[in-house]
Amino acid sequence: MKNSKKIYQVEDRVPFKLLLPLSIQHTFAMFGASVLVPILFKINPGIVLFMNGIGTLLFILITKKKAPAYLGSSFAFLAPGTAIIAKDGFEYAQGAFIVVGLLGCLLAYFIYKFGIGWIDLVLPPAAMGAVVALIGFELAGNTVTGGSIGANLMTNTATTGDFFVFAITLFTAIIGSVAFKGFFSTIPILIAIIVGYISAIFFGMVDFTPVIDAKIFTIPNFSSPKFSAEAILSMIPVILVITSEHVSHQVVTSNIIGRNLLEDPGLHRSIFADNFSSALSGLVGGVPTTTYGENIGVMAITGVYSVQVIGAAAIISIIMAFFGPLAALIQTIPGNVIGGVTFLLYGMIGTSGIRLLVDQKVDYSKSVNLILTSVIFIAGLSGLKIKLASIELSGMVLASVVAVLLSLFMTILRKLNLINE
Repeated sequence: MKNSKKIYQVEDRVPFKLLLPLSIQHTFAMFGASVLVPILFKINPGIVLFMNGIGTLLFILITKKKAPAYLGSSFAFLAPGTAIIAKDGFEYAQGAFIVVGLLGCLLAYFIYKFGIGWIDLVLPPAAMGAVVALIGFELAGNTVTGGSIGANLMTNTATTGDFFVFAITLFTAIIGSVAFKGFFSTIPILIAIIVGYISAIFFGMVDFTPVIDAKIFTIPNFSSPKFSAEAILSMIPVILVITSEHVSHQVVTSNIIGRNLLEDPGLHRSIFADNFSSALSGLVGGVPTTTYGENIGVMAITGVYSVQVIGAAAIISIIMAFFGPLAALIQTIPGNVIGGVTFLLYGMIGTSGIRLLVDQKVDYSKSVNLILTSVIFIAGLSGLKIKLASIELSGMVLASVVAVLLSLFMTILRKLNLINE
């Protein structure tokens, strides 16, 4: 039977009637996780929405409109950033954000000069696939604990409403992804959020007070950075994590859209754009940005890869930063609704890593491949934590470090003819 879902490629322009709902879908997909970072840092989310939009537009421009990606708040900076803020204040964390972003721009120049051949040494397919899968799998718990259903499950007080809102949202997304046709097949995530939100209102989970009290026009809270050698040194190791995450996201997106983004527009362009956005965000009071897995998941489900849609979503984010009631309305979306959607999106990201292993025909009869994937998965999912000075490595952060070090170790063994293959 012919698939009725139309694929919109990167350079395609979507019909005007589709542009707004598709763009809002991307904005909603990134919103919950992206706003969580400034909330944890105890800063105004408005500046983050503004810089996420600006960063995304810059990314599209720098990558010559060839790489569909939405830039949201990076979680990789949470641990060192929280430590710096607790000791010195957010301004010094801003300074560290800027330095790490500029170092990332230097890395982009290194890639421009020396190419991307070294990536297979640092992250061969058996390691890359595991790291990509962990991007989704590590976030799996957030799909439940992000809403009241998770908190209440821990205390055995989860209500019927908690379960119903979560389940209604999830199954709407699932049914929409596999059964909707025509126009509706391109916006299953947005439809799921709307249906879930309506069900949350029915169960009395939505408080409209913030929307009523919100000022019509607000100004993002801009602030200036301060610099400290100690803060900067504690933040620098994060560059390894964000580079691994960025490469993984580009590989996943390449697999989804059927184009090699590492070659065209080039990894040097996308890494420069990502890090330049982080540095610029830190300069004015925002948090570092990164390409967002949630939006990659939306592209995988909908088959809409157009940078026009991503750009429009960025503009919506910028508008939200200044329009108080709109931002307040989105903030009223219950965690169980966001959880129901991300339950599917994070799973799609995780299976994209497995797909990478299959597409690259990774041979697990070879001990090196088996060891790489096995150790990286366990390092990321076991709960192991390693503390180096003020930096705590755990989850995907630890797995990324282990992936690089173990891959390099295996390369050395192979050069010394010590591999028993």
